[in-house]
Amino acid sequence: MSRIDRVEIHAFRFQAQDVGLGAHSAAGVGNIIYKKGATFDAQRFAVRILCDDGAAGEYVTHWVGTPSTLGQCAMLAPNLLGRDPEQRAIIYDDLKREVRAYDHMGHGVLDIALWDLAGKKYNTSVSKLLGGYRDRLPTYASTYHGQVEPGGLDSPEAYADYALACKEAGFVGFKIHGWHEGNAAKEARTVLGVRKAVGDDMYLMVDPACQLRTWMDALYVGRACDEANYFWYEDPYRDSGVAVEGHRRLREKLRTPILVSEHVRGVELKANFLLAGGCDMIHADPEYDLGITGALKIATFCEALGLDVQLHACGPAHRAVLSALRNSHFYEMALMGPGMPNLVPPVYTNGYSDQPEDIAADGTVPVPDGPGLGVVYDWDFIERNRTALHVFE
Repeated sequence: MSRIDRVEIHAFRFQAQDVGLGAHSAAGVGNIIYKKGATFDAQRFAVRILCDDGAAGEYVTHWVGTPSTLGQCAMLAPNLLGRDPEQRAIIYDDLKREVRAYDHMGHGVLDIALWDLAGKKYNTSVSKLLGGYRDRLPTYASTYHGQVEPGGLDSPEAYADYALACKEAGFVGFKIHGWHEGNAAKEARTVLGVRKAVGDDMYLMVDPACQLRTWMDALYVGRACDEANYFWYEDPYRDSGVAVEGHRRLREKLRTPILVSEHVRGVELKANFLLAGGCDMIHADPEYDLGITGALKIATFCEALGLDVQLHACGPAHRAVLSALRNSHFYEMALMGPGMPNLVPPVYTNGYSDQPEDIAADGTVPVPDGPGLGVVYDWDFIERNRTALHVFE
């Protein structure tokens, strides 16, 4: 039987071209803008879980790879030492309790690495371990936020032009991440203008990312979604996506399904949110929601109620989970913009990509089928660009 005897966390940086920070000066998920000629330093981290018999699992973070999450991951990592790595269920429960006073964001990375370890140990993919039946996933384009600086997504018309370009590239859907200033009228113009540009045969979604200032603003934009036949309306206003009563009342007045709970963490709280009427669909994310183990619990709960679940963001763990879900729709290629790379780390050596130019002509991406997560990481790149190393043994 394997025993975990070492956990490594490698913080590293990489550079991306033609993007930078806008008026929002902090390097948050939604604050990146198109900035021709600029070079942006992005930070992520990688995890390795090593066992006494040579078994090993690894994972490199995408959008969860923040300094805050790194701190929680380092806090949790010592709890793995001496454990059987295949006992993921009890490890999930123990880590969930250990980080109960925090937001749980550091948990998922470790769980994903444990799934990678199991797949490699038995020389099969995580997708197969989960019962995956889809080998390709329909994919939608998920934009960066709008910017006030010239260039990129700097106007409702720019969004419309970019949506049409994404449709022509094969994407089955397009999701707007709108305006930081919370301007409801501008948000609604963008919603309506994008539909006019792409016609009626493309799935459209909008996520103001909790930037609309009031419930009435959320209602105003929601009515534009109704008019334009949007597939869902996500995280509209400044409750930060956690106020059940406000979203229940929005649902009563809108036809467009509401997708909320990206910021409600874990199966118990998401279940409470949904049962109380706060949304029509649940958002789950293997990075955010306590790993592949946590995401599966959320998806199964939704299935038990006969409802849909949508996976948030992108990555090899997301593809593996989505390959096994009946009650889900698309893979989210997040984030994208005209002339802007997706800020996922360039650490894959086997052809895996979440860059928009690598989508297939039919609008799909493949599910990796190699051992574990099915990706091979460039550890030379990670170590060459490493900014910190945390080792627990």
